[in-house]
Amino acid sequence: MLRELNPMAVLAARDLQRARAFYRDTLGLDPSDIVMGQLMYSAPSGMRFMIYETENAGTAQNTQMCWMTADFDAEIEQLRSRGVKFEDYDQPGLKTENGVATMDDEKSAWFKDSEGNILCIAQVTAAFMSDAGTPAGAASV
Repeated sequence: MLRELNPMAVLAARDLQRARAFYRDTLGLDPSDIVMGQLMYSAPSGMRFMIYETENAGTAQNTQMCWMTADFDAEIEQLRSRGVKFEDYDQPGLKTENGVATMDDEKSAWFKDSEGNILCIAQVTAAFMSDAGTPAGAASV
């Protein structure tokens, strides 16, 4: 059943070409394929995400996708050098400083893509990771 399948994130874009330019120029990602006009991206792990065009883009107020890293500070520095602006939050259980939330076993930072999708970069300690190498319970916005 589902436990044996790989999930795929699906992100919305009001303007697919603008989104493609953002992911290419700002995040350094190129689509691995274009299927029926939808942009498909592949990670080295084999996980994939898709971007499709819709007027509903940018309406979600939660984290839609998160990249896990072993070198949070280097990733943040590189993203900032490419023009990424990290969001600041001050809500119960989550406060950022200079765009970064530091919790017991995790550092996270959230940013919006060109379409208003909330994306995240995070680093967690090995003790916080599950056997499958994914977060056992990461904070979300």
